[in-house]
Amino acid sequence: MRRLGILLSGRGSNFEAIANNVASGQLDAEIAVVLANRAEARGFEIARQRGLNAVCLPSKGLDREVYDRQLVEELKKNQVELVCLAGFMRLLSAYFIREYPQRILNIHPSLLPAFSGLDAQYQALQHGVKIAGCTVHFVDEYLDAGPIILQAAVPVLDGDTVESLSARILKEEHRIYSEAIRIVLSGSYNVKDRRVMFDN
Repeated sequence: MRRLGILLSGRGSNFEAIANNVASGQLDAEIAVVLANRAEARGFEIARQRGLNAVCLPSKGLDREVYDRQLVEELKKNQVELVCLAGFMRLLSAYFIREYPQRILNIHPSLLPAFSGLDAQYQALQHGVKIAGCTVHFVDEYLDAGPIILQAAVPVLDGDTVESLSARILKEEHRIYSEAIRIVLSGSYNVKDRRVMFDN
């Protein structure tokens, strides 16, 4: 059984999708710990309601590396093998990334490298793109820049608002995040330069 650590800051809908797939046996893993950096995060409350090991480590006012050392300590205490960011609204330090090389996943609501950073769906609409989507990638020291594992495309409709586009992208996020976790846990891939290649 592979041990996951989930990091979140907000509603945690991707965390819930992962937890549902673990509970149903579709994802052969266990959630060792859910870490929130805000006590009011809805995802933190959901994790507690589900009886999961949920820990809040408030980040406010803390230096990035000082805070990341607390996170890593908690992850190691729970023997986490793969770290999954699920709406975690902090940039990770180089220290954190060195501790978990190619063992940190993130999901982003755009087809990276387009529209990195905040408000990706708004950026997509402002640019008038016809196809948006989402990306699961390994986390490196740069924002939304690590090697891409999976992507899903979502058409942009003429009447779309940020809310309607976000909702359609979110459905795909929930689908591909668990799939990407499954791939990484299986080890049936290799990373060459920036490309993640799957074993046949």
